[in-house]
Parts: sequence; C-alpha cells; structure tokens
Amino acid sequence: MTDSTTAARAHELDRTDPGWRELFLVPPADGGHHAESAYLAGNSLGLQPRATRGQLCEDLDDWARLGVEGHHDAKRPWYPYHELLTEPAARLVGALPAETVVMNSLTVNLHLLMVSFYRPRGGRVRILIEDSAFPSDSYAVRSQARFHGLDPDEAVVRLRSDREVLEYLRTDGDTVALVLLGGVNYLTGELMDIPAVTAAGKAAGAVVGWDLAHAAGNVPLQLHEWGPDFAAWCSYKYLNAGPGALAGVFVHERHLDDPSLPRLEGWWSTDAATRFEMSPVSRPPASADAWQVSNPPIFAMGPVRTSIELFDRIGMPALRERSRRLTGYLERLLDDVLPDRPLELLTPRDPDRRGAQLSLRVTSRYDAGELARRLRHEYGVVTDAREPDVLRLTPTPLYSTYHDCWRAAGALAQEVS
Repeated sequence: MTDSTTAARAHELDRTDPGWRELFLVPPADGGHHAESAYLAGNSLGLQPRATRGQLCEDLDDWARLGVEGHHDAKRPWYPYHELLTEPAARLVGALPAETVVMNSLTVNLHLLMVSFYRPRGGRVRILIEDSAFPSDSYAVRSQARFHGLDPDEAVVRLRSDREVLEYLRTDGDTVALVLLGGVNYLTGELMDIPAVTAAGKAAGAVVGWDLAHAAGNVPLQLHEWGPDFAAWCSYKYLNAGPGALAGVFVHERHLDDPSLPRLEGWWSTDAATRFEMSPVSRPPASADAWQVSNPPIFAMGPVRTSIELFDRIGMPALRERSRRLTGYLERLLDDVLPDRPLELLTPRDPDRRGAQLSLRVTSRYDAGELARRLRHEYGVVTDAREPDVLRLTPTPLYSTYHDCWRAAGALAQEVS
C-alpha cells in the first residue's frame, strides 16, 4: 500500500473526521493486535448504542414498579408508546408522520402491505423484482402469487437492474401489477434509482413498493416526494436497534383514507380514541397505523426509539457525507489491493449509485465464508460473506473509522495472494 494509505494517515483522517463511535459499544477484537474490532458488518447487524441498555432498563423498571398501570403511568406510557417512534421514523425516510408506523418485522410487513397492494386483475398480474433480490423477498412475492392462484414462475419476473426494470415497464408495463425492488441491493450494495423506477411504474399503471432494508439509515430517502405506494424496512442493520428489531412501514397519504383498499385488521388497527369502546367493527384511522394488527411489544420498541433518536439528532445529510468519504477511502485502499489478486469489486464506483457497502467477488481457490472467518479471527476485522462468493465490507458512518478501513484492506492484502 502506498504512503498515502499508511496507518498514520488513517489516524489523521479520524482526527479530522471522527464520526460518533463514542456513542456505541464496539466488540473486542477476536484476533490481531488491536483491542477493538474493525467492525465492517453494520449492513448485516448494527452495533449497540451505549444508551440502549439504560433506556430499556427504564421501561423494564416501570413494569416492575407499576404493573398494568404502566400503560398510562410509565415514564414513557405503553399505550401510545409506538407514537414516540413515528415522527423520527418519518423524518428518517422523508415521509409524513401519518404515512409512517413502526411494527412487526420486515417480511411480515411486506405481506401485510401486499394484501392491500398486490391485486392482480386480468392480464395485469406480474410482479417485478431484481434477480439478486434478498431470498425472503423472493419467497414472499412467490407465495403471494400462489395465494392468488397464479403460477409464481410465470407471475414473478426477475430482472438484473433498475435499467432493465425501466425498459420492461416501457414495453410490457400493462402486464405489471406490482414493482417491488430493494432500494439498495443486499448483495452488491447498488443503490437503485428509486425516483425513476417509481415514476415509471406509476406511469405504467402498476403499484410500486420498496424494500428499504439496506437503504434506511444508509442513504437519504424522500418517500413522500417520490411517491411510491408503500415501503418497508428493518431496523437491525444501519439503524442499530438489535437482532430481529421491529421494522418500519410507509404508506403514501393518497391511500390512507381509501375505503376500497383491502387490509387485514386487528386490535391496534382501529382508532385509538375508540379502541376501548370494544366495538366489533374496526374504525381504522386515516394513517399508516391502520395497518397495525397487534399491540406493539414495548421492550422491542425501546431500542428502535433509542437508535432513531440518534439519527434524528445527527441527521441523514451529515451521515451521508461522511459515508461517501469513508467508503471512498476504503475503495481507494482496495484499489491498491485488488490488482493481481482474485478479488473483484461488484459495487458501482459512482458514489451516487451506492450506499456505504462495498462488495467483493472472491474468485479462484478462496472461499468467501472462510476468508471472512480468517479476517475476524486472525486480524480482528469483522466483515460478512454471502454465498457463493461475495465478501461484504461496510464502513458505517456512525461508528466506523478510517483506521478500520486501513486494517481491513491490510488484512486482505496479507490473506489473499
């Protein structure tokens, strides 16, 4: 590696562009010569904010102290608890508060949304997804096609890029009932052109939804302005709310008071003001809250609230700018490593076409999973692998450092020849 990529240079960049690492608990290194891990796996599971444990314990203490009265008398009363998350979650994804709710997990939310928005009719039955969609999305749309009595091999169309999606909508848009893509592709880290695909889908008469699992907290979003019909995201990757954390939902305001829209309902789908009238007929509010089914799990909501308050305080513009600098630095380091090695950068080099993640294809005799294990155990560098041959490295702007990037590139240079 060149003189411009020395450890001293990395430390100097960390001094002038420090991020917010002090707000997080960084795992100890499992190998190498550093106390803390170079944690580059926030695209898979984000780190724990230091504030999470104390704030979660406050909620637990209220349960111990108040019992059932905690619904109204807790420090953060449980009955309206989910409302504490609504406005910061809306700001995070560029939505109106009425369009946003935090509930359930990602694929459950996608199914609940497709009950409303995947309504095949006549020749308009197809679902467009990316060919490298996360498997859960693929399983979900195929099962929805079967639920409607369709052959998923015919109804689900897999396309390689947003450009192919745009072309398909231009030529065969009258066959498309739903476009459902990942905002940032989980495998390659490519950022889709969300505004262009949304506009093309709407022009073709299709419903447009987005899986923002790898986009929320990673790239700026303007869902209300861009106008998709719906979106969903998880909170355990860039949003640092813990494994299996509650997810988010967006439903555009044009659908919020549509009585013709089918929707599954339950206790929390009805208007909170009339919930305890115990009426047998739901009176859903004109908001995304109407898509809730069950009352929210308070102790699972607490870590989401803690995390998105950090995003609310710091702001996505500042995070995005640091992300571009940090990922660009890692890319330059990797450019010194990749030549003459069986490694290929899969992620677009245009910073406008990617988020924080850089994906490498590992070729020749190397196994990506084994390489990730060696990086962790021999060097204290935490990455992750996806079968069969992709290694993902993600410098997360909240807590990753330039020195983390330097360590990762140096470990790759030593381990891969």
